[in-house]
Amino acid sequence: MSSNYIRIFDTSLRDGEQAPGASMTSAEKLEVARALARLGVDVIEAGFPAASPDDLAAVQAIAAEVGQTPVEGRPQAEPPIVCGLARCTRNDIQTAWEGVKGAKHPRIHTFLATSDIHLQHKLRMTRPEVVARATEMVAFAKSLCADVEFSPEDAGRSDPEFLYEVLAAVIKAGATTLNIPDTVGYTLPDEFGALIAGIIKNTPGAKDVIISVHCHDDLGLAVANSLAGLRAGARQAEVTVNGIGERAGNASLEELVMALRTRADKLGLQTGIDAKQLCRVSKLISRTTSYPVPPNKAIVGANAFAHESGIHQDGMIKNAQTYEIMRPEDVGATQTTLVLGKHSGRNAVSKRLAELGYPLEGEALARAFAEFKKLADRKKSVHDADLIALASDERTQAPELWTLQDLQVACGTTGLPTATVRLKGPDGKLHVHAAVGTGPVDATYKAIDHIVRTHVQLLEFVVSAVTEGIDALGEVSVRVRQDDQRSSHGHGTDTDIIVASAKAYLAAVNLVLSRQTGAPVHAQKSSVPADQPVS
Repeated sequence: MSSNYIRIFDTSLRDGEQAPGASMTSAEKLEVARALARLGVDVIEAGFPAASPDDLAAVQAIAAEVGQTPVEGRPQAEPPIVCGLARCTRNDIQTAWEGVKGAKHPRIHTFLATSDIHLQHKLRMTRPEVVARATEMVAFAKSLCADVEFSPEDAGRSDPEFLYEVLAAVIKAGATTLNIPDTVGYTLPDEFGALIAGIIKNTPGAKDVIISVHCHDDLGLAVANSLAGLRAGARQAEVTVNGIGERAGNASLEELVMALRTRADKLGLQTGIDAKQLCRVSKLISRTTSYPVPPNKAIVGANAFAHESGIHQDGMIKNAQTYEIMRPEDVGATQTTLVLGKHSGRNAVSKRLAELGYPLEGEALARAFAEFKKLADRKKSVHDADLIALASDERTQAPELWTLQDLQVACGTTGLPTATVRLKGPDGKLHVHAAVGTGPVDATYKAIDHIVRTHVQLLEFVVSAVTEGIDALGEVSVRVRQDDQRSSHGHGTDTDIIVASAKAYLAAVNLVLSRQTGAPVHAQKSSVPADQPVS
């Protein structure tokens, strides 16, 4: 591999999922992993297997499918490395191995804090004890898996001399990648670059392994710090799509990749990422986690290539390079080139879905095509964004304990907002109820609550248009919580925004109910106890 090649280690499914309310079902994690593989990431950190049996199962599923599937465009069309996180304990490491061993290229990633504040207040360990534990556990991981990554948590606030000692010990024990995390986003770019340079210069054996960077955005410096580390000699960057993650998030995959690509003249570094897929994967992550992308978000935001100022517009008309340092099509932000309508057949829809990265077959294709026909009857044309929304609904839907059959609402400036809802229950029977609310959505949700006999707290309600125009397909994402349980999210799409709201709420409620019944459907990650994963 070229000395200027940067491995992209995506941790959206692990660190990204730790963002409050961003947990994903097993089906959603598998769908995201497929998209990341097509995007061209080198390493997929699929989860934290010891966190729960459900997370273990999700990692195993990703390892067995995505970790075994060749990807066009990669060297020798190899599948990505599939990685599982583990604390420095035998049980965690053994469980991580059980999660990733089905992949063609498995990796165990273990970590232990090295900053004095973590040693004193969290681990309650001495420096010699940390060195001994890290060495023993890396050696144990190496006995199971040839590819072992070690992270000294909170490296950005650790004593450099102690870091050199710990890292030298784990290299001798068999670590093949050393990840240097700025866990709390504390360092400045020059400091972090100097830290990486110091590790490479002063750690015996460091030049024989891959040095990685993992930066958080608490001060808005995650991408800048990551670039500083890469310029100092690191050759792997740990990132998340849209920058999701703990607190203020991680370094953004799309921002880092496009910085390397756009400023290749200055940086001289490259990745294997297919940048034309960045916008599509960004939308998938946003939809799956119910985390909207801010309009002013770099690279993938709705305004990233929008120009309203007269001066800017004049410049763009004369030469786009006056105000755009990259082309929108470089990141997949182009308008659709194929428009389907009510006369389009199943094969045309299936072919376009596959081209967009959503291959559907059998009953899944039949259901998506039926929804496409319904949508086409209501719209003059169906765009790529509409198709992606329909396919995402089909491939990441929540368990359907209750399904929406009919919905009728009455609202306006006079009278009381009223909704009548008809649901089909797990028993196959139809249940009808009407409710009054502060608005049509509130009335709809109250009617659903009455029928399913449960009550959840609505934490988040987000409405967006999938496409432009008065006939746009509307998308609603909701996040709910019952009592003190972890939150659940759901999404729904429809040209009628009230119907989309009902679908989204029902998807979230179904997820809550499936947990109560213990149904092994689309399991979600549980909260992580004790020593939290490295960030």
